[in-house]
Amino acid sequence: MPLTASRPSLRPGQFVSLVSLLMALVAFAIDAVLPALPAIGHDLGVQRENSLQYIILALFLGLSLGQITFGPISDSIGRKPAVYAGLLLFMCGCLISIAAPNFETMVASRVLQGIGIAGPHTVTVALVRDQYEWRRMARLMSFAMAVFILVPTIAPAIGQAILWIGGWRSIFGAFLVASSIAFTWFAIRQPETLPVGRRSPISFQVIGRNVLEVVTTRAAFGFILAAGCVNAPFVAYLSSAQQIFQEAYKTGALFPVYFGSLALAIGCASLVNGRLVMKFGMRPLAGAAAAGVSLVSIVALIPAYAFNGLPPLWLFMAYLCAVFLCVGLLFGNPYALAMESLGHIAGVGAAVVASVSTFIAVPLGTIVGQYFDGTMYALTAAFAISGASTLVAMLWAMQGRGALMGRFPRSGP
Repeated sequence: MPLTASRPSLRPGQFVSLVSLLMALVAFAIDAVLPALPAIGHDLGVQRENSLQYIILALFLGLSLGQITFGPISDSIGRKPAVYAGLLLFMCGCLISIAAPNFETMVASRVLQGIGIAGPHTVTVALVRDQYEWRRMARLMSFAMAVFILVPTIAPAIGQAILWIGGWRSIFGAFLVASSIAFTWFAIRQPETLPVGRRSPISFQVIGRNVLEVVTTRAAFGFILAAGCVNAPFVAYLSSAQQIFQEAYKTGALFPVYFGSLALAIGCASLVNGRLVMKFGMRPLAGAAAAGVSLVSIVALIPAYAFNGLPPLWLFMAYLCAVFLCVGLLFGNPYALAMESLGHIAGVGAAVVASVSTFIAVPLGTIVGQYFDGTMYALTAAFAISGASTLVAMLWAMQGRGALMGRFPRSGP
């Protein structure tokens, strides 16, 4: 049922649209840039192709820094000011990208964009939680996630079209326009959902104590490690996707089609996860999916070796589709499992879980991405190791195999 806000909230349909836009900005800022990476590298004098991956990785780094910041800030000053601050930082980063004279400035601007976009991305969940609870909240978030999932399927095509029409700097102009629309819509239509009486002052001592509790709680930290292991090869894939499809497989302008179809596989699996988790539970489902990622990748190394590291495109697409179906079942479950023991510090706990798992994934994904040499060996091996590492981290968190693979009641995890 709706919770009390400072004034009447938006109608559910309008609220879902606004939440979807705020959440989609992250995927748009990552995926729309991919087709433009060669043009950016050419104009900014980048000599080494793998260095272009830093344009994507920098945003992830900023996102990890911002996630741990905006949650506590929104609890102290309110949801709307926190979202305003994040969107303004993101827009500043876009302006710097538009005018970037060199590659170093571009990378710095992407870090700023990541820090900024973490604001609406993080606070959006709190906005929903403030106004709705239980099944109403789950229903609204599932609608918003359905829209969010669609963005990676079309964002590269949008970026490609903008690149043809106005050049790569126009893509950051499109980010600026989209975030300005979100800012204006949010400012005019969305009421503040956290009354002054419910706000808590920022205490670095309390935040530090809560962060320490998260990272020293075995059950929580084990699943944080699992989430980081899941994300690491996916970060490597995102940062090197343009090289894989356009450079290694020569797909040219069809790159957005291949990328979008694989994103759709992840989205479909994420939606299916919502049904399967009610039947099988999070632990068995996540364990089976992690094992699937590892086993499929180990098998895929055989044809990769047979074709000197570059299997036919159809075979590589089939492999990634199978892996991403498993990844889609994994994405949400380790985060939810990490939060099981953190209910008493849910706000800071959620921020730490998201931030630390990203901090783990980004350097590991960077290492894998920088090993890209025109073959699929590094990425396929990374997914194989990732699945196994995820399984080990989950077993360590639960201190035994039985807890992972055993059956649970429908209401259990």
